[in-house]
Amino acid sequence: MKTILKTVFAFMLILLVSSCNTSEKKDATANAPTENTNTKEKGQAFIADDGSTPNVLQIAIGSPDHTTLVAAVQAADLENALVNAGPLMVFAPTNEAFAALPEGTVENLLKPENKNTLADILKYHVTPGNYSKEFLKKAFNGKELGQANNQYVLVEVKGDDVYVGGAKIIASVKAGNGIVHVIDKVMLPPTKE
Repeated sequence: MKTILKTVFAFMLILLVSSCNTSEKKDATANAPTENTNTKEKGQAFIADDGSTPNVLQIAIGSPDHTTLVAAVQAADLENALVNAGPLMVFAPTNEAFAALPEGTVENLLKPENKNTLADILKYHVTPGNYSKEFLKKAFNGKELGQANNQYVLVEVKGDDVYVGGAKIIASVKAGNGIVHVIDKVMLPPTKE
């Protein structure tokens, strides 16, 4: 957990330092719009912004513990969904959580022909709201949260720990458009009937 928090703080420090410009000299082309020739990278997720609080996508991108999650979000083309105004609660499985899935599962899900299945799984990790772990513990124990894929996950409190869909919240990071709850396993949605 300390590693994750250190990573987030380091990322925020880098953003802060990079946003400071002490030079008074400006290049005339610096403010000119640039054309993005990559047709896949369009939308709000691909606009450079050095001044705001990082959103949930930027937090995931800045975390070395979430490279698999970021690769999955990119494969499912969900980047723009994670930069919406929100508020969004993202339950972010770590790389270790993805590695615990049966061998070949992640590689199979990242294939283009499985994009819809991958998107459904990822949307199962997102819900509207901006609730801290403590608030979830007090207000949602034994209740369900509606997820972005139109299914529900159960919130359970066991001692001091909060579990969402069977995954334990191991850390939480506030974002500009919500909150990222780091979880210890990948939540797989129940089969739709």
